[in-house]
Amino acid sequence: MRDRKTMKQIPQEVRPYERCLKSGPQVLSDAELLAVILRVGCVGENSLEMSNRLLSLGTMQQGLLGLLHLSIEELKTVRGIGSVKAIQLLCIGELSRRIAKASASEGIVMGDPETIANYYMEDMRHQNQEVLQMMMLNTKNRLIAETVVSKGTVNASLISPREIFLEALKHQAVHIILIHNHPSGDPTPSREDILVTRRIREAGTMIGILLMDHIIIGDHSYISLKERGII
Repeated sequence: MRDRKTMKQIPQEVRPYERCLKSGPQVLSDAELLAVILRVGCVGENSLEMSNRLLSLGTMQQGLLGLLHLSIEELKTVRGIGSVKAIQLLCIGELSRRIAKASASEGIVMGDPETIANYYMEDMRHQNQEVLQMMMLNTKNRLIAETVVSKGTVNASLISPREIFLEALKHQAVHIILIHNHPSGDPTPSREDILVTRRIREAGTMIGILLMDHIIIGDHSYISLKERGII
């Protein structure tokens, strides 16, 4: 077994905490940033070694994105990760998503699919199942409210336009925009996606609530059904 050094045995100038203090967090690697947050490792392993091991764990992806796909129970199966560290890791992921969404919200334009896609990208591209969201807008195309319509496969037989428009009417919305993700990372619309969209658009036309767009989120990519001429 190779000799493992504790963090105190590592030269001070290369310890993550001291490097961050001297030069700022931007100089640290992903593993070093994680080591600073976790602070301590476990028996026979310092926090930097543990961080490198954590970053190689993801089943769908490795690195920081891989960690976002792990549940608290999956994290706790890792040697040295108990409830406290597992919750810390989950909170890091949630903070990163909220920061990204807050940043995107500053530039959101309701008639621009790209800014809408950017607003939802970090929330939705990491989901392991399909999630259908609805944005509700007023007469000035300002966001009044947003809600999750369904979780699971976006299926025309399972999604009720009645429930969608009851929610929209409750908020006095005059326009709606649908957004959902494809966990595969490919935003190409399926036959069901198109059927759902047309069914909801037709129902909205009858009651005077316009479906402005349906945007499908992939992995750092999106497709607007309006831009594609589908609606």
